[in-house]
Amino acid sequence: MLQRKQTIWALLAVICAVLTFKFAFYSGNMAVGANGHVFLEVKAVPVLAFGRDSAGAGSVLILVVTVLLIAGTLINIFNFKARKKQLWITIGLFVLSLLNIFLYYWKSGVPPFTEGSYTIGAVFSLAIPVLLLFAARGIMKDDKLVKSADRLR
Repeated sequence: MLQRKQTIWALLAVICAVLTFKFAFYSGNMAVGANGHVFLEVKAVPVLAFGRDSAGAGSVLILVVTVLLIAGTLINIFNFKARKKQLWITIGLFVLSLLNIFLYYWKSGVPPFTEGSYTIGAVFSLAIPVLLLFAARGIMKDDKLVKSADRLR
């Protein structure tokens, strides 16, 4: 699969997942006390702080799911000899990426943000399942091509 289109789609999904470590999914201000505000970002990497500074800073669960997405997709690229297994793993990674988006969305609403907005990290997170679907479509086309070549022999 290293020369196929599905490899490119899978590598782009990995790149988008890695970029979620750098760019926040959601950022905004959270009210603290009577007159104070704290700027928080929801990222894949949790901030190791206690108290009000860590309230919306990420989640260990989001970190684990994102790392599983990255590792699973990279390992799946080299399963090119077992296309059915590769397809099922890609579908499982697709479901995992949807779970990741749900966790980001849930975490962006957990602390009571007074104001905020979705950032570029949300685009990267939403691109992962789309890219995985493109990779699954490429795997199916590749499998169909191999089966038709076997019939011609």
